[in-house]
Amino acid sequence: MKKSSIWRRSLAPSRFDLLRLILALTIASALIPFINTFYAGYLVQRQQLIDTTLEGHHAYSTKLAKSTDDFLRSALQQLGYSAQLMASHMQSPEYLANEAQRLRLQTKSFNSVTIIDPTGYVLATSPETLQIKGKTLQSAGVVETLTQRGPVVSQPYLSVTGNYIVFISQPIFSADGQYLGAVGGSVYLKEDNILDTLLGSHFYQDGTYVYVVDKNKHIIYHPDSHRVGDTIMNNDVINAVIKGESGTATVFNSKGVEMLAGYAIIPVAGWGIVAQRPKATTLAPLNKLMGAVLYKTLPIAIIMLLFIWWSAHRIASPLRQLANGAHDMDKPDTAEKIQAVKSWYFESYELKKAMLKGLNLLQRNITKLREDVNTDPLTKLGNRRHLEAAVAAFEAQALSFSVIAIDIDHFKHINDSFGHETGDEVLRQLAHTMRGVSRAGDVACRVGGEEFLLLLPGAQLEAAANAAERLRQLVEVMEIPQVGSITISLGVAQWPQSHDDIKTVLQQADALLYSAKRAGRNRVAVNGVESLPES
Repeated sequence: MKKSSIWRRSLAPSRFDLLRLILALTIASALIPFINTFYAGYLVQRQQLIDTTLEGHHAYSTKLAKSTDDFLRSALQQLGYSAQLMASHMQSPEYLANEAQRLRLQTKSFNSVTIIDPTGYVLATSPETLQIKGKTLQSAGVVETLTQRGPVVSQPYLSVTGNYIVFISQPIFSADGQYLGAVGGSVYLKEDNILDTLLGSHFYQDGTYVYVVDKNKHIIYHPDSHRVGDTIMNNDVINAVIKGESGTATVFNSKGVEMLAGYAIIPVAGWGIVAQRPKATTLAPLNKLMGAVLYKTLPIAIIMLLFIWWSAHRIASPLRQLANGAHDMDKPDTAEKIQAVKSWYFESYELKKAMLKGLNLLQRNITKLREDVNTDPLTKLGNRRHLEAAVAAFEAQALSFSVIAIDIDHFKHINDSFGHETGDEVLRQLAHTMRGVSRAGDVACRVGGEEFLLLLPGAQLEAAANAAERLRQLVEVMEIPQVGSITISLGVAQWPQSHDDIKTVLQQADALLYSAKRAGRNRVAVNGVESLPES
């Protein structure tokens, strides 16, 4: 009896230590891979979002730089042609005045137009309210123009009239090559000007903004007009862009906010365009989604850990195999090994099932996270981010596509009369019908409250119009509980048939949609075609 008691006491520490070891290994093996996978998934998604934003801003700044460069070259070409016409009329004040007026009013490219002789003496100007006709100008832009005697896009300077301007000019030569002066257009940087039109409104509505700097790091365009004329110092993006470089970078703006920036050069002027967005704003949706995933996963993880603690008291031989599997949970074949364990009693079987469930749940949550970033939660259609990615892909592939803009008629009345739950059901029913008429490669998105877009890659305008009419007819006969039937209005445009700028094509489709509404609703409006009424 005494010997038996001693034996039991000698086994007790071993049994206790084994239990603690089993619990420690099992819990650690469950939590560490979970945390590691969760954090790694977050870092991957975070970096992917940052990279996508940087690439998008670089593409966007490059596009704006090209548009601005095209405008400057077009302005120089316009002035050059006018200079040829004026060469034989330099002695006619009336002709010069009329030509200056025509240049200013014809395209609205310039805030003012000035014609000078080789000494800087003003021969004509528009508008005449500048009161500089008959004066000799010595401003920086005029001196640069007279010195170079060639096409000039000046650096910004303060004019004699007190305007902060850029002077775009072309020389005037006689038929025998004699220098007769120059004609130039001024862009007033601190007033409404052509740069506001080119850069002031852009496709992104997510906190992104654009600004332009010259070779001397002076701001010549900024959404905040008070910043125009400021000098930017200690900014890596500006240092790179004035060297003629294009690219992406993460920088801090003048207010100390970390920004994701893309930048490009305007070759004809040597200016730089920067498109940037706060990093915190970019990452906010991802942080929210990761928090939701953690919140939904945590209760199951806690239950699993408690179950492991309870089961560890009854585990024997199979426990060693499960513990080994848990210890190697970060390996790709772990799930297969755990599945192969012969759990011949209840406790071992439940632990095995819980571990497999944890692995599968984590993978599903990560997959769902990737889908949620690009999916509208109500209709399960693509969201605006998905739309932007699809448009960017079509543009990169030079793949033409048609756009159908869709809006539910009198949707506010539906919400007010039947409640928002019924309104949500209407949106889901429309989304279901859109999927029904879509081809495999079509992109259906919800971009607003009751606003939808359908992209049809490779579809010509006529085919898209037919698809839109088919969708309209299907919706018109669709029966929805409580509501009955609804109607929709649609606008159809095609890239590049309708316009060579994708943003403009999207805007055209939207404008055509509202044209259909004004024409009586429940109809399709097609670019270049009168509205198709309900049949």
